[in-house]
Amino acid sequence: MTAAATKAGATVRVAETGGHNYTNTIHDGRHELLADEPEDAGGADRGPTPYELLLAALGACTSITLRMYADRKGWPLERVAVDLRHEKIHAEDCAHCETREGYIDRIRIEVTADGPLDDGQRERLLEIARKCPVHRTLENEIDMPTSLKEWSA
Repeated sequence: MTAAATKAGATVRVAETGGHNYTNTIHDGRHELLADEPEDAGGADRGPTPYELLLAALGACTSITLRMYADRKGWPLERVAVDLRHEKIHAEDCAHCETREGYIDRIRIEVTADGPLDDGQRERLLEIARKCPVHRTLENEIDMPTSLKEWSA
């Protein structure tokens, strides 16, 4: 993989480490991360779970997007924190959701924006948080063609 791994269409490789059933390495061309399951789920707890990585991606994108926006506007945003929680809920408990049966995924996002911002700036930052690229990806229709191929290093 090349340094272009962060660009659209670049490849991220996730592969078992061979050290434990669920431990995987994640390579993006420049960085290496681990993913795993907790011990009570049969893992070695050597890294975040896949859902935690999903939340981390969304939280990082939200924080970075808000920082870029505030910097571009010259707003006094001193720091940003994003807390996220994933849960499965009954579809019938979601008044604005199209799905009416079974379960749906809910991701709760709480943004903390520190600094002497006025109410209008805070409201605009909340709007921008909902527009970060990962947020939009998760809300859009996603096409994920999946294929099986022979192992290659």
